Amino acid sequence: MPAICFIFLPIKYYYVRTHDEGVAVNKLNKFPKMLTRMRDGFLLNIGFAVLSIAIFLVIWYGLSIFLDTAYLPTPVEVWDALVDSFNTPDPSLGVTMWDSIMASLKRFVIGFVLALAIAVPIGLIMGFSKFAGMIGKPIVEVFRPIPPIAWVPFLFVVTGMIWGPILAIFIGVLFPVLSNVIFGVKSVEPQLIDAARTQGASKSDLFAKVVFPYTIPYMMTGIRIGLGIGWMCIVAAEMIGARGGGVGIYILTQANIGRYDYMFAGMVVIAALGLLTVEAASYVERRVSKWMGA
Repeated sequence: MPAICFIFLPIKYYYVRTHDEGVAVNKLNKFPKMLTRMRDGFLLNIGFAVLSIAIFLVIWYGLSIFLDTAYLPTPVEVWDALVDSFNTPDPSLGVTMWDSIMASLKRFVIGFVLALAIAVPIGLIMGFSKFAGMIGKPIVEVFRPIPPIAWVPFLFVVTGMIWGPILAIFIGVLFPVLSNVIFGVKSVEPQLIDAARTQGASKSDLFAKVVFPYTIPYMMTGIRIGLGIGWMCIVAAEMIGARGGGVGIYILTQANIGRYDYMFAGMVVIAALGLLTVEAASYVERRVSKWMGA
């Protein structure tokens, strides 16, 4: 009997080895096809994006020619104004578009970081602790429906023209991140918690190694939503009043003096800044989701 076993063991080993090698070869053969599908999908998305922008520009150009009014300049006139705004200081404000962008970015970064620093820990606590959730939920539900712009006059009166726009961004980013973090904590699968407790995990280990990692994709979704709202808030807040310049002030000033091509150039800059930050957050969200195995 042992002799028979020794005869069949090499045969079994050979079968397993060749089978594994066959699987590996099949995976290697599929890899170029996978890369081709990824490349084709990426090129397809780029193609549709270019087509969409081209259609929008054609419609814009046609409307500007048909209406024949200074209030709606052509895309070519806006492009020329956009290029000039980065090279020539504005006659009314005395700053270039670069200066306005840096002023807005400083406010945006400060308000965004403050919102993250408060929304993430509070959301984790409210989602993890039933008592904290019961205490905090009514407060959140009362203030969450209020548009961030509605707070701007109050913020300017109380905190002034420096902190007013920053706190408007803070409010705009706070609630999307807070709500998504709370939802993420409450979405943790009970099986994961039970398995961790079975392995002897303490409450702090459960929070740090199960709940928080599980919440990260939800937090990234809240950040992506908050970024878009934050840019809307900063433009409106700067238009109402802000000290130290900004793209919102630039847009309002150009509208007041009748330079509508430069006004649209400022709008294009805001759109580009919002798109870049949201796409950066989406990229991080995809990487985090991939890392988390989602």
